Amino acid sequence: MKFPRLRTARRPLLAAAAFAALAALAPGALAVAPTGLPAPEKGLNLLVVGLDTRKGLTPDEKNRFHLGEYECGCTDVMMLVHVSAANDRVDVVSMPRDSLASFPEGHRDRRTGQVHPAHPAKINSAWAEGGPSFAVETVESMTGLPVHRYLEIDFRRFMDTVDRVDGGVPICTAQPLKDPSTGLDLQPGTKWVAGGEALQYVRSRKADGQMDFGRIQKQQKFVVNTLRRLHDGILDDPEQLRAFAASLRGTAAAERGISTAELLTLATRLRDLPPEHMEFATVPIRGFNPDIEGVGSTLAWDGEGAAEVFGRLAEDQPLPDAGAVAPSEIPVGTYRPAKGSSLICP
Repeated sequence: MKFPRLRTARRPLLAAAAFAALAALAPGALAVAPTGLPAPEKGLNLLVVGLDTRKGLTPDEKNRFHLGEYECGCTDVMMLVHVSAANDRVDVVSMPRDSLASFPEGHRDRRTGQVHPAHPAKINSAWAEGGPSFAVETVESMTGLPVHRYLEIDFRRFMDTVDRVDGGVPICTAQPLKDPSTGLDLQPGTKWVAGGEALQYVRSRKADGQMDFGRIQKQQKFVVNTLRRLHDGILDDPEQLRAFAASLRGTAAAERGISTAELLTLATRLRDLPPEHMEFATVPIRGFNPDIEGVGSTLAWDGEGAAEVFGRLAEDQPLPDAGAVAPSEIPVGTYRPAKGSSLICP
């Protein structure tokens, strides 16, 4: 079996804030965050990851929001956010946590210090094995795109950031959603939630029969509705906006990590971007791979479809339409980009 090969690799608070508000601070940060937000001719790429860690949570919060004690220390959320060079479009491509990758020989495990041989792995274990830098390199390898900035958030920071949105964020569903693992229990309609309940929503993957694809759709929906709420006051209040950005970004310093000042710069650039100029998709998936010993069940990307998607972003072009990519062997995993305006709760 061939695995995707990993090559060693070398915008808006508005968008980045909500994207990152979906899912950690890295021990032993690699470098001080750079200064000066880049403006590449082919657009800016921001990698947003959400970490499955419970650092800083109280026992009551763990119990009330069904967070449990086990944490994988891996990335439950991976979104590649492309901001067009003209700042008139944002495209977001989610990468399922179980996507199959191939890690190269020679990288050092951040947990054990062991130098690994080449081996297959799920994409979400890149952070666990090698930290932020290795997660960035893995995404660059699998997409062929440069990652200009990086942002990570854990459960604590997610909850605190959402709680800064006065009145909460709306979540909505057309059918009942009940997930015993996360404690999510929603009836049809719209509900306004704060940080803890929001975390239950974006973590849920057992409520609708759509596995991780359903969870990704919830995360993308939450992004758009958080953006809409930011327009209701925070974007017009410099003090609140700076506090929101600081809460979101936290104190993590990582190679290519985005700074609070850069988040504010992005907020200015994309302040008036309408939801219909944002598009959300999941990387094209071919189907399931045969189980791999020591790795388990993984997802295979559709090579041609993924090349089409990331090739368009490399040229600073909009995402391809659904018809340009072959259907997935997993019906719920078929590539279907959605306009941000279609994800807003009534």
